[in-house]
Amino acid sequence: MEGKNISTHPDIPGEETHTGTALVETATAAIQGFGPINKIHQHLCAFHFYGHDMTRQVEAHHFCAHQNDEMRQCLIYDSPEKDARLIGLEYIVSENLFMTLPDEEKRMWHSHEYEVKSGVLFMPGIPGPIQRQDLDKVAKTYGKVFHFWQVDKGDDLPLGIPQVMMALTRDGQLYNNLKQDVETRFHVCFDSESENRKSMTGPVHGIHPMANAGGKGIKTVLRETDCEPVDSVPRVFV
Repeated sequence: MEGKNISTHPDIPGEETHTGTALVETATAAIQGFGPINKIHQHLCAFHFYGHDMTRQVEAHHFCAHQNDEMRQCLIYDSPEKDARLIGLEYIVSENLFMTLPDEEKRMWHSHEYEVKSGVLFMPGIPGPIQRQDLDKVAKTYGKVFHFWQVDKGDDLPLGIPQVMMALTRDGQLYNNLKQDVETRFHVCFDSESENRKSMTGPVHGIHPMANAGGKGIKTVLRETDCEPVDSVPRVFV
C-alpha cells in the first residue's frame, strides 16, 4: 500500500474572508503583540504516522520556538504555505528531561535519532552545514506529538479526537512516493544528506526501550466517565 501526500487540500467550509474582517485583522496586527508566535525561529520538515497505523503517513511542517536549551515547542502544519492548516503540536525535550518522565508517559514520546541521521528531517531552504549544527542536538531528543486534523483522510475540518503520532525509526518505513515527492518539491536528497550526518549520535544512553510506544501501537481513545458536580468539589475560602 502506498501513501499520498496532501500537498493540496479542499477549500475550508465557510464564507470567504470579508473585507471588513481583513481590515480588522490588519488593524489588530498593527497594534497587538504576538509574543509566543514571534518566538518561532525554525522550520523543520519531517513525517509522522499515526501511533496505531503506520500506513497513515503525513508530511509535517514544524514551526518551532525554544522555551530553553532543553525544550522547544512546535506548531505543526500540513504545508509551509500561507493557507496551510494547523494540524497538530509537538513538544521536543532533551534526553535529560525525557529520563525524568514516568515510564508510562515515555511511551507517548518518540526518538529523533533515525529521522535526523537518515536525512528525512530537514530545514527547508537552509544550507546543509548550517542545518547540521542544530540537528546534531535534535538527534539526541525526544518528541511528543498530537495531530488534531486527519488531513490524510481528506477531512475538510478537524474531526474526531486528537491522535498521538509517532516518527520513523528505521529504513523501509517511509513510503517511497512520499519521499520522492518531498525531495522534488524542496530540492533535497535524503540519502545524500544522510551521508553527511553519519558522525551524528543519538541519546547518550541509547534510545529508551519505552520510547516509540515501546515498539507497539498506541492510540488515543475516548472513554465516557462520570462528571463530578460542582457541589461535590471541596472549596477553599481565603
